Parts: sequence; C-alpha cells; structure tokens
Amino acid sequence: MTYELMNADSLAVHAGREDLQALGIHALPLDLSSTNPLPDIERGGDSYESMALGGHPLPDGGAVYARLWNPTVARFESGLAQLEKAQAAVAFASGMAAMTAAILASKENLSPAADPAAKPHVVAVRPLYGGTDHLLASGLLGVEATFCGEDGVAAAIRANTVLVLLETPANPTLDLVDIRSVVAQAGSVPVLVDNTFATPVLQNPISLGAAMSLHSATKYIGGHGDAVGGVIACSEKTAEALRRVRAITGAILHPLGAYLLHRGLATLPVRVRAQQESARLIAAWLADHPAVEKVHFPGADGDPRGLLRHQMRGPGAMVAISLRGGFEAAKQLTSGVRMFTHAVSLGGVDSLIQHPAALTHRPVAPDARPSANLVRLSIGLENVEDLMADLGRALGSLAEDGTGQSDMAHAASAR
Repeated sequence: MTYELMNADSLAVHAGREDLQALGIHALPLDLSSTNPLPDIERGGDSYESMALGGHPLPDGGAVYARLWNPTVARFESGLAQLEKAQAAVAFASGMAAMTAAILASKENLSPAADPAAKPHVVAVRPLYGGTDHLLASGLLGVEATFCGEDGVAAAIRANTVLVLLETPANPTLDLVDIRSVVAQAGSVPVLVDNTFATPVLQNPISLGAAMSLHSATKYIGGHGDAVGGVIACSEKTAEALRRVRAITGAILHPLGAYLLHRGLATLPVRVRAQQESARLIAAWLADHPAVEKVHFPGADGDPRGLLRHQMRGPGAMVAISLRGGFEAAKQLTSGVRMFTHAVSLGGVDSLIQHPAALTHRPVAPDARPSANLVRLSIGLENVEDLMADLGRALGSLAEDGTGQSDMAHAASAR
C-alpha cells in the first residue's frame, strides 16, 4: 500500500502502522521495555552510538535503551510525519520539551560570520503560547530573543540569528500569521511554526516553507485529555539534531503516551472538522451577543489576506471572546458555565474555557499579556445547541448583576 498517495483521512488511520501486518497483529502494539537485550558488546555499542548521535538503532544492534528509541514512539512519529508531509518527526515528553529541544538544536545553525561572543539569537513573532514566550524571555536556554510582529521579522534578523518562531493561529487571540511571508523575511534562517491550533488537518507549515512544524500533541493530536506529549515534524537532518538533544536530555515521549497519541491520529480529521463546524456556529452567535465586545475567530474579519483560503483549510475549533464587563465578567463567565469545564489545555473531545491572562499567559511580560477581559474557548464534540445554551445562561447572569450587558432573551435563543 502506497501511503504517500492517500488522502489525509486515510493517512490518519493507516500511517505509522506499516509493519503491523508483518508482525501478525491488527491493533497498535505497546512496548514498555525500558531496556533491551544486546546481541554483543560491539554491535550493541555501535547501535547505542548511532542513536545517541541522532540516528536510528542499527538492524543488528538492537534498540538498547528506551531513552534513545522505542518502537511505539517511532510508529507515532512516522504517522505524524506523513500527515505533516514531512520527512521525519521527533516526539517528546511534552510540547514544551519539544520547544526546548528545537531551540537548543537550533544553536547548531549559528553562522561562522556571527560574533563568537554573541549569544545565539531567536526571533519570535507575538502573540505566542505563554510558556514559549516565558521560556524565550527567561534566557534559560542561553539564547537572546527579540519579539516582534509579523512585519518586523526581516528587521529583527541578525548575523547570529539561528531560529524564527511563530504560532498560527496564535494563542490565545487566534491571530493568523502569514507563514510564507515570515519564511521570506527569515531568508536562510529556519522557521518553526507552532501548529497546535490548526493541526495537520488544516495546515501544513512544511509545505509552506517552514523548517519545523511543532505540536503540543497533548491537545488535538491525542484529543481525549489523557496523554501529554510534543512532536516536531521536519527534515531528516533536523530530526537528527533534535534526537541528539532528546537523547542527552532524556526528553523522549513515554511509550504509553505515544500509543495514545497515535491512536488519536486515527480520529483527528473527523474530530477537527466536527469541532470546527460547532465553533463556526458559536462564533457567529457570540458576535451578536450584547455581553461580547469582540469575537476572536479566524475569518471573523472577513479574511482580508486570504490566509484561510491559501494557507489553511478551515478556521479550527478555538474561539476567544473579549467581554464588555472586563475581568469581572470573565471571572463570572468561567465560573458560571456547567458544560464547559473551567480548565487549561484545549483540543479535547469535551469543551473547555479558561482565562489566558490569569493562567497560561500569566508569565508573559505585561505589555504582551492578553487583555483581562479575554476568555478562550476550546469547542468540543458536545451538541452545539447545548454548548450555546450553557454559554447563554452564564452570559445572561452577567446582566442580572450589572457586570455585562447581556439580556436573558438573547441567552434563551440558544435553547
């Protein structure tokens, strides 16, 4: 079977499972071995060295040790790489572990012409996920970061710039960034795109010129809120550098997590499209709600740059709203819903609601932090009328105490 010719829906089901028939099994296997028998000193040692340097286990040398390689993890990596139309993928224990490895590995891109006394430099397009923003601003990884808008990338590039980072749709405002534009501005500097919100179903950054497409696989890839992981799709050369960092730092994804995330891939296209359709309806409904100042949703502005037509295959299932009642309204909304779970994270089968400024983006510099009246919604697979009724009740309560400008008649329209 030639998987590379398949539609993405079929790939999601079959990619990464190519060896199962030869193994005589149908369901994905789970290998929990922490260590593996060695054929002998020489062959085992050669295989160990190959993996420690970013390669694969040698056919006659064995997998040696699970910090270096695991077959369950490798199957998931293969499946994700094929969905992302990439040569390879490397899986990590979390999305932040993946981002950390990408930044550390990018130091190898330092130009010989750069000042040897200068730190490696990273350009980051805001807004970004709060954890990524904080990691870069902290200087913990020994890199200097310049934050800018999409149009400021070219001006921010230096001789010692090793990586450009962006996220689109961005967390939490759902801003769209033109990947091709950033790649052009970056020139020879590799570009990493955080593709968590879009998923491979709606966007393939590698096909648009990016060097790496990163996912917090905890979110849509797994889809059920029961596995934490991160993964980066990229070229085989970049994968070798990432695997070297992973081997040294011990950040490999646990096999059980890989099993659950790979299983999640099979339903990813179906889940994303269903959640996206509900998000469209909810975003349109909220746009007319008197308690809502602004709806943040890709295409809500009419998509003047055409990014939903030329870069993405749909807006996704994340919605953010700015409330007229400020922080107090946001506080009451998050505590007033019943079907939406008030929790961080996103992309699961159940709907979540959270306040980014107080939680995921709390470590971000005040001038780059989301506004206090912004609330983020992750739309799940529940009935859309039930979700709107839940939001309607909570938004309606804002009017009763004067916090918002809602009315009960509008809330009732969701029922």
